[in-house]
Amino acid sequence: MRAVVQKVSSSSVAVDNQVVGKIDKGLVVLLGVGHNDTEKDVNYLAEKIAGLRIFEDENDKLNLSVLDIGGEVLVVSQFTLYGDCRRGRRPSFSSAAPLAEAKELYHKFVSKLKELGLEVATGKFQEHMVVNIVNDGPVTLLLDSKKEF
Repeated sequence: MRAVVQKVSSSSVAVDNQVVGKIDKGLVVLLGVGHNDTEKDVNYLAEKIAGLRIFEDENDKLNLSVLDIGGEVLVVSQFTLYGDCRRGRRPSFSSAAPLAEAKELYHKFVSKLKELGLEVATGKFQEHMVVNIVNDGPVTLLLDSKKEF
């Protein structure tokens, strides 16, 4: 499971010009599910993201997590995180999970974040989405549950 995590001051996602998810201060998680991912990957990544200390404390040090600040999380499915561009000019998505499996693990990831105490908004799985991100910092991190990078 892969994620691009961005610290934001606000973010929203729209489908067909309708906002379907919106947050204020918190994190945007662009989430890709790989063909070998399991619930273990879901738990690892959700717990890692919830605990990331990337928000400033009273001394402007990055010591606080999204949980600590009472922030929100916007999760957007993004299978293209498994695009392999090493050969040719067209990405191969053969490492992405099949649709039904990806959808199930995506929803489990969202549920796990909620279990951890976070307010979570989402996009719509397998829809064309327009995501507005106001990156704060900027802070952008790449995470992989298999620790490939």
